[in-house]
Amino acid sequence: MSDIKFSSEEKEMLVKKLRTYFSDELDHEIGQFECEFFLDFISAEIGSYYYNQGLFDAQALLALKIDDITEAFYELEKPTGLQK
Repeated sequence: MSDIKFSSEEKEMLVKKLRTYFSDELDHEIGQFECEFFLDFISAEIGSYYYNQGLFDAQALLALKIDDITEAFYELEKPTGLQK
């Protein structure tokens, strides 16, 4: 997996959300620079867990959809004198 990268707009939005959280929930003001470092830390040290969970969720959804498609193929079969 490559490093998690955000566009400058995404990073700006995430930093704003973190700063708001620190202010509202923790009653602590955090500077822009410190918050960007904190976001980089979260991305580097914790981001892989979220990324992997996203992959597992996508894989589970894909497996369900493949089962649906497989079932649809069986429904399209025409009856014959042979049994499978």
